[in-house]
Amino acid sequence: MTQPYTATTQSHNPSMLSRKFGQEIVNYFSGSPLNRVSFLRSNTAFLRAALPRSKFLLLRDLEPLAASKTTLAWVGYETVRALVGNPFNAEEEEFLREYDSRVEIPTLVFLGVNEGDEDRGEERFEFEGEGEKYAGRPCFALDVTGEGRSLKEECGKVQEEAVKGAEGREFRKVRLDLGLAPPDAAILAQARSLLDWNNRNQFCAACGARTVSINAGTKRVCPPTDKAFQKNLQDPPFERPPCISRKGIHNIAFPRTDPTVIMAIVNSIGDKILLGRQRRWPKDFYSTLAGFCEPAESVEDAVRRETWEESGVRVGRVVIHSTQPWPYPANLMMGAIGEAFPDGEGIVLKHDPELEDAQWVELGQVRSALEGNTGTPDSKAEGAVEGQLRLPPSTAIAHQLLLAVVNGFHLAKP
Repeated sequence: MTQPYTATTQSHNPSMLSRKFGQEIVNYFSGSPLNRVSFLRSNTAFLRAALPRSKFLLLRDLEPLAASKTTLAWVGYETVRALVGNPFNAEEEEFLREYDSRVEIPTLVFLGVNEGDEDRGEERFEFEGEGEKYAGRPCFALDVTGEGRSLKEECGKVQEEAVKGAEGREFRKVRLDLGLAPPDAAILAQARSLLDWNNRNQFCAACGARTVSINAGTKRVCPPTDKAFQKNLQDPPFERPPCISRKGIHNIAFPRTDPTVIMAIVNSIGDKILLGRQRRWPKDFYSTLAGFCEPAESVEDAVRRETWEESGVRVGRVVIHSTQPWPYPANLMMGAIGEAFPDGEGIVLKHDPELEDAQWVELGQVRSALEGNTGTPDSKAEGAVEGQLRLPPSTAIAHQLLLAVVNGFHLAKP
């Protein structure tokens, strides 16, 4: 029988939760090898010391530098020194006081510490603070797109240096990269999501002024002053108009993650699964239904609403199966298994025009497709038969939900 795509979960074997619910499914784009140490992102002493000892993942137009089709490529500090310097030499308050909107700053994001990284035989970086000692290789992501005039030349130099003399290195020009090894895919998901968020939020949502990245790339603020409007160097920094984003608790300064439900819906007898096809997909490609959660809506309610809106099928009991980060741009896919009401299995596509077709498909047909006819909508598995049901690849949570159902996830345990 086809085994689920999963990371190693040996340490979970003795747990009572594993005995009751089974081993945890770690979906693609999750299970990062990095310790994010998120509480150190505002610790300038840590960041200042870590930066020269770090390795850097470069992204150009959100496309990562890769060493091969399955692995990312990293560069050392010397490669990026001229571009980034050390922005953590100043404390946050001083950094914001010196803000000048005319000066372009490359987006640099701290990803975490790889505690198991021993490459190049270098001495492990260690930092003692916040009650503990942290050791390993610090990792950053750096945007080298260089869209602004002042950064374009320097970013170009970094790009050239990064690939020079390294056979096979390239910025991967793929829209949806599911070929990376799982640990690298998880790192890319984090890096891509954060850089994309920084790119999309360069202006304050409250007052429209330019924002600046702090907390090692994980927060953007609307600075209270701007030297760009200072008449004389001797004058105090120009004060911007008051902005609500600088006061109290708010959510406009932090990266957002959009909660999304994706669900395998079984019929009341348990021998069929509801599959749908979007208009832009090939005629033989189907998947599970999915949709965004709305404000003040539980995951279970979102599953029921989205299923009914897209297919007309009414769902009763919903069980969470697993989750998957999806960095296109920043979704969290919350996978569920749902059961249709006996009198609610009729398919109606009139509510929401997203689907061109929806069908109840027998488990045996789904199982056969999972075993040899999977891929993304624009790619096929080797040996796939034209005209037969095609399903998402094992790296997609939709595949894992379907696999769970055909393996009996929804059936009563003896």
